[in-house]
Amino acid sequence: MKPRVPAMFDRLDTLEWQLCQRLAGLSIHRPWRWSLRLASKAGDWPLWVALISVQPWLHGRDGWRLLLQYVLTALVAIAVYRWVKTRLCRERPFITFSGIACQEPARDRYSFPSGHTLHAVMFCTLSATHAPWLLPSLIPVATLIAVSRVGLGLHYISDVVAGAAIGYTLALLSLSLAG
Repeated sequence: MKPRVPAMFDRLDTLEWQLCQRLAGLSIHRPWRWSLRLASKAGDWPLWVALISVQPWLHGRDGWRLLLQYVLTALVAIAVYRWVKTRLCRERPFITFSGIACQEPARDRYSFPSGHTLHAVMFCTLSATHAPWLLPSLIPVATLIAVSRVGLGLHYISDVVAGAAIGYTLALLSLSLAG
């Protein structure tokens, strides 16, 4: 039995589909599509695992505490993301609208929220506190990761906005708990 999708998503889907279709349509240009796919792959985990792994090198003895904080925050983020995604069950735009092309295989059927964007914003926010000098490199990458989710036809814009909001909130919570 398919879970009931909130009526809010029916309205959002209708409002967003044309813009999503236009953004996904830009991926017909090979260099742009290649850039979006590369950003999407980086947002899968390699970039964030590298960022977590270098904390001891960047911060010395305190880096091990930061490594643990980043790992625990990421694990909580995964749990929250999966809980929300499996409860709300918003189908991906390329499933709902035939005019939106999917340029990369989706891991599952549902799109809300964007986990790639959630983690990108979360790790940028953590880095803003502990290594702000990394932000000129991280912010453009995180932005491209968020854009890639819509540009590849995998997410609605509201999925990306929600992912960013959840990631930011989890990072702030983590920072406040770490004191």
